[in-house]
Amino acid sequence: MDAGQLGQQAERASVLDGSYRLVFQWTLNEPGVRISGRGVARVEGPYRARLDLFTSNGERIAAAALVDDDLRIPSGMPNIIPMSSMLWASLGVFRPGPGMAPAGATLDGPERSQIRYRVAGGGELRADLLRRKLEHMEMRGADGVRQEVRLNLPVGERFPREAVYRHHGDVRELRMTLEQVEHVETYPSDVWNPGA
Repeated sequence: MDAGQLGQQAERASVLDGSYRLVFQWTLNEPGVRISGRGVARVEGPYRARLDLFTSNGERIAAAALVDDDLRIPSGMPNIIPMSSMLWASLGVFRPGPGMAPAGATLDGPERSQIRYRVAGGGELRADLLRRKLEHMEMRGADGVRQEVRLNLPVGERFPREAVYRHHGDVRELRMTLEQVEHVETYPSDVWNPGA
């Protein structure tokens, strides 16, 4: 099986099948900063997501919406939200994004596989899959800076119990631990415009 076929299978296995509200605990660590709180992710199929991070006293400190691969971050918000492919990965959704050309695949037994993509402008994206579900994604840019997402996605569950995003260049780690998943009705369209 080539990288293109394997990537299509992984995308189909992770596409959002409805509307959900996820509540999670989060912790951000970077040089001189350690903060935590609760967060809410609103997701809707096939590819819409909204992420809001609140401190322990309820103050919203970060927000972003992702429609397909268009990442929307309101002006004035800190730059702590991962790029689109990494944000999708943190939700357990395999979506490498535009500008990615399949560069190869490796099958490691009946359950494990790896797909590699060349990134437009240089660099490589690598996705490690377990039973066609995303387990780890790593992006190495043309400048050598590495970003990654590691997931704890138990068999049979739709969303990761834990997602850890690391930006090695900025020495930043954002850890999200799932507390609650709720199936909900369709969201109003203004949800996907967090700056409005």
